[in-house]
Amino acid sequence: MAQRAQNDRRAQGSLGGILFSSMALLGVAAVALWWAMQYLQPPPQRTLVISTGAQTGAYHSFAQSYQRALNRSGIRTELKPSAGSVENLNRLRDGKSGVLAALMQGGIADEKTAPGILSLGGIFLEPVWIFHRSGETIVRLAQLKGRRIAIGPEGSGTRALVLALLSAAQLHGGNTELLPLTGAAARDALLAGTADVMFGVAAAETPLIQAMLRDPRLGIMSMTQADALTRLFPYLTKVVLPQGVVDLENNIPASDVALMAAVASLVVRNDLHPALVSQLAQAAAEAHGGANWFQRAGQFPMASDSAFPMSPDAVRFYRSGPPFLQRYLPFWIANLVERAAVLLVPLFTIAFPILRGGPALYRWNIHRRLRNWYARLQRLEAGMFKMPVSSETLDARRKELDEIEASVGTVRVPKAYAQQLYHLREHVEFVRAKLASRRGEA
Repeated sequence: MAQRAQNDRRAQGSLGGILFSSMALLGVAAVALWWAMQYLQPPPQRTLVISTGAQTGAYHSFAQSYQRALNRSGIRTELKPSAGSVENLNRLRDGKSGVLAALMQGGIADEKTAPGILSLGGIFLEPVWIFHRSGETIVRLAQLKGRRIAIGPEGSGTRALVLALLSAAQLHGGNTELLPLTGAAARDALLAGTADVMFGVAAAETPLIQAMLRDPRLGIMSMTQADALTRLFPYLTKVVLPQGVVDLENNIPASDVALMAAVASLVVRNDLHPALVSQLAQAAAEAHGGANWFQRAGQFPMASDSAFPMSPDAVRFYRSGPPFLQRYLPFWIANLVERAAVLLVPLFTIAFPILRGGPALYRWNIHRRLRNWYARLQRLEAGMFKMPVSSETLDARRKELDEIEASVGTVRVPKAYAQQLYHLREHVEFVRAKLASRRGEA
C-alpha cells in the first residue's frame, strides 16, 4: 500500500508538472497579447471632417471631389466651409473643432508656428490674380499706392498673403485703402467703381476667375517684378499665363501675363488614422493629377512640402500606391484585417509550439498511465507469492485487481495505442488466473 501511495504521488507530481507548464505557456501568451495591444492602433475615425473654404471657391469644390471618392470607400466625410486658409489652420489646431483635414494656401504657417500638423503634399498651384479695370496699365505693386484694394476678409489666406506682398512694397492701411472684400463681391465693387484693384488667390479652374479673364471690362496685372518677389517670398513661384490660352479665337490674354503662385497643400492633424491618410491621399491624386494652364499631368500631388513635415503614409502611397489589402478588399474590411494581424502574429508565435507539442504531450500522458497500471500489476503479482495464503489477503488482492481492470476498461485511446491496451488487459487476466490458483491452494 505504501508503494501504491508513492506511485500516486508520482502521478500527481506529473500532473502538477503538466499544469505548471500549461500555466506558464498561458502566462507567456498573456504577455504577448499585452505587448501586441500596445501597438494595436485604434480603428479609423468614423467621420472625416475637412475644413474647406468659401462654398463658391476652388477649395470647397476640390473637397467635394475628395468626398465623392471617400464615399465610394465607405468613409463618411463632412465638409465645413470657412473664410479661408487662416480659419482652416485655426480649426486644425483646435482639438475640439473636430476638423481632421484642411486645404491650406502656401505661406500661411509652418511646423514651427503650427506644430502637430502633417502634410499630404502640394496639390495644385494657386496664382495670385490682380485685376483692375481695363484701360489701365499696372505692372508694379508700388503703383497701387493710394488706391482702394480688395484684399479679402479676416481669416482668409488671400488677405494674409496680400498684406505681406503690400508690406514689401511699403503699402499699408495708412497710405492705401484696404477693403475686406473677396470673390463676386470684390468683382462687383471693381466694376461699380467702389474698388480700384482686386486681389484673388485661386486655382485657374475657379469659375469666377474664368469669367473675369473673359470680361472685357477688366484687365489683369502682369507683374514685371515677379522674379524679385519670388526671391523675397520663397513659398511663391513665378508662372506665366500664355497669350491666347484662355480664348484662342479672341486672343485672351493678348500677351503673356507674369504671375506669382503659391502651392496649396492638403494638411491633416497628426492624429488622423494612417488608413484615412492613405485614402485621402488617393482622393487627392484623383482630383489633382490632371493638367491645366500651369501644371503638367502627374505633377501634382507632390510628395513634398516646404512648410510642414510630410505624412509617412502619404509618401508611401505616392511611391507604392494603396496598401496591398486595400487594393482587393473594401476599406473597412482591409483595415480590420491589418489591425488583427498585429494580434495574430504573436498569437501564432505562441500557439505554434503549443500545437506542435500537444500530440507529444498526449502520447506521453498515455504512456505514463499505461506504465502506472503495469507497475501496479507487477507489484500485485510479486506480492501474491510473498503473502500468506488466506481468504482476507486474497480478497484484498482481488479487490485491487478489480480496480485496475475497471480503470483499464473505461480508458479510451487512439487506434495507434489499442494494441498496448489489449496487452494490458491480457496481463490483467493473466494475474487474475494466478490469483485464482493461489485461492485454490488456500
